[in-house]
Amino acid sequence: MALSLVSPVIGVEKLRKLRRGGFGALVCGAYGNGNGNGDGVFPSFLPKQVEKIKDPFARSLAQRIQRLPVQIGSSGSCIMSSCVKPVIRSNSNPVVLLHCFDSSCLEWRCTYPLLEEAGLEAWAVDVLGWGFSDLERLPPCDVASKRHHLYQLWKSHIKRPVILVGPSLGAAVAIDFAVNYPEAVEKLVLIGASVYAEGTGNLSKLYRPLAYAGVSLLKSFPLRLCSNLLAYKSISFATSFDWTNVGLLHCLLPWWEDATVNFMKSGGYNVIAQIKQVKQKTLVIWGEHDQIVSNKLAMRLQHELQDAIMHHIPDCGHLPHLEKPNSVAKLIADFAQGDRCQEAHFNNFKHVKRPNSVVESITDLNRG
Repeated sequence: MALSLVSPVIGVEKLRKLRRGGFGALVCGAYGNGNGNGDGVFPSFLPKQVEKIKDPFARSLAQRIQRLPVQIGSSGSCIMSSCVKPVIRSNSNPVVLLHCFDSSCLEWRCTYPLLEEAGLEAWAVDVLGWGFSDLERLPPCDVASKRHHLYQLWKSHIKRPVILVGPSLGAAVAIDFAVNYPEAVEKLVLIGASVYAEGTGNLSKLYRPLAYAGVSLLKSFPLRLCSNLLAYKSISFATSFDWTNVGLLHCLLPWWEDATVNFMKSGGYNVIAQIKQVKQKTLVIWGEHDQIVSNKLAMRLQHELQDAIMHHIPDCGHLPHLEKPNSVAKLIADFAQGDRCQEAHFNNFKHVKRPNSVVESITDLNRG
């Protein structure tokens, strides 16, 4: 199968040419915009700062973000919920991609094109309270509300058992959802899973003004930049700078602070007791150089899950789906669909001269 223009495995020289010659115009046919019109513009609900993002994979995925109606109350009230819908509709069960704490579906910018290229029906969804959903009429953003919102999105728009993928705190979201709605989840993929924290701890007891002061630090650029540098095994400063801006985009929405304080005050995720209740087959993926969550917890997680396999990714930090998207895409595709057709598809990659990771590709692009 030929490589698509938007894949992170494309050659650096071609990427330079695309950037100079109008990358957005070339990918809009495949990625479209937030309304699905394919005109290569950003949806109007995204903060205007998205125009300053340099990463072509973030830009192209941002153009595909849509808001879908999700009913959350008995009165019929809806939240216009942000996600990236699949172009491909498959007979196989779809893959649903969650994101880390205080992040968005743009976190999947590097891996998402590869999953589609592998023939998977992939949804990248924003967890309630984060991402780019319309929360002008702010709902509760506690764990139960996040779970219910995800279920309603699944029930209204996906309607089939899914392979649910959760990185970092998104793994806790995935475990909580799989235990409470086992009919909705066929398999789990947990990446650098942050599942042994006991919620937000004493932060839930802060006086509200102090809680807002603490949350405001979360959108501090220096703090986010330092976190980015810690999360990856090898990343250039220029790439980290741009990716920090990508990670800050959703924080610029007017309801972000209220939603985040609401979650923090509610106590957050504590899924320690639920881990042994997970009945779904689970793939655990871990970066060998994860400095955020100890590899010892990876072994504990594999032991406590009923049916789990482990895969460590070498030369990789806490976020393999960003740092090593080729490896993660292959692991998810093989796990979701089995080895049928996948080995032949990914063998095609072996004959293509390409950077080892999207980080290397973007780094070389910034040098050009």
